[in-house]
Amino acid sequence: MKTRLLSLLLAICFVAVPLFTVDASSAPVKIGFVYIMSGPLSAYGQFAKQGAELAVQEVNAAGGINGRQVQAVFEDSTGKADVALRALRKLVYNDKVDILVGLDSSGVADTVVPSIQQMQVPLIITHAATPDVTGKFCNKYTFRISLNINQNVKAAALVANESGAKKWTTVGPDYAFGHQSWEYFEKYLKELNPEATFLPKNDVAFPPFNTTDFSSHITKVMNSNPDGVFISLWGGNLIDFVRQATSMGFFDRGYEVLMSLGAATEVLTALGDRMPEGLWVGTRYWFLANDTPINKNFVENYFKQFKAYPSYNAHGAYSAVYAYKAAAEKAGSLDKEDIVKALEGLEIEIPTGKIVFRAGDHQAITDAHWGKIAADPAYPHRILNPIRIFKGADITPSVAETGCSM
Repeated sequence: MKTRLLSLLLAICFVAVPLFTVDASSAPVKIGFVYIMSGPLSAYGQFAKQGAELAVQEVNAAGGINGRQVQAVFEDSTGKADVALRALRKLVYNDKVDILVGLDSSGVADTVVPSIQQMQVPLIITHAATPDVTGKFCNKYTFRISLNINQNVKAAALVANESGAKKWTTVGPDYAFGHQSWEYFEKYLKELNPEATFLPKNDVAFPPFNTTDFSSHITKVMNSNPDGVFISLWGGNLIDFVRQATSMGFFDRGYEVLMSLGAATEVLTALGDRMPEGLWVGTRYWFLANDTPINKNFVENYFKQFKAYPSYNAHGAYSAVYAYKAAAEKAGSLDKEDIVKALEGLEIEIPTGKIVFRAGDHQAITDAHWGKIAADPAYPHRILNPIRIFKGADITPSVAETGCSM
């Protein structure tokens, strides 16, 4: 009886083993997303989540990535470096994601990107614009699909040079993004117009990131009597600034005003008709900038599902999913090292246009969109009219200039 019982147990084990064995080829492809999902800047994370979800739906409906369905896993960075780093590590070590996507803040990106080298999982940055992550902190696993500060500010300098304004000041957040934006604006505009002047650091305005009352900073700028004002505030900070500056008569002074991220749909939607017309504003993606089938499909599908027009953060997350898919198909593999090799030099068309991930620093060569704020009854918020498109090749510094050494 004991012999028969032992034989029966062994037979059960041999039959049961296949039932509990996971076939790697059928397991979902996991993409880990880290964005600001809570707090005053959570709109940026929510737009990114919507863009990511739309891309995942489309990819899965078309058969997935290399025949496998895609699963999105989202984590909240809260805009803090330590929280973002924990979120990234959770995705890598607990959730076992195949690739990482996201990051909103330049300060967060500068802090966490050096750790990506140790995690050995590719990361596609879709929002944070600090040049450092494709410059002095560049590494083989980190890529960026969106415009960086250099590219967007070079376009801003080209617009500013045509404005006729010579004496410039700035209002920007008091951390890496604001300071670097002003430094590059001064550098590029000075190269274009040696007669341009820039107020010294003590006379410009760098309000802390948690500022809600901008009145003293607005007064400081108005008292300096500039010809032009370059504004790199974004998100809730920019919304508060515009509302308060309008009530204080800031926009009635005749300044040439440039806002590097003023065309974010989150900002335009929140401000409505309180966004002054005629200002030059930039964005990393503008939904009306081109009429390619890929862009039309993205805008139409996004609007159908979310009843809004896509922001640049939605576009970044959406495009990163498709870039990963293209790299996996190019490599014929989901191995992380193979994906890194496939992303280097990858050319792909996304809604904003054709881009290429430069092999030397992993920065996408992508176009910049600027335009003048205008009202249009066909849309629920201000739009850009006219629109200017600056080609990526014309606004991107060489690899040698970035300081990147892989």
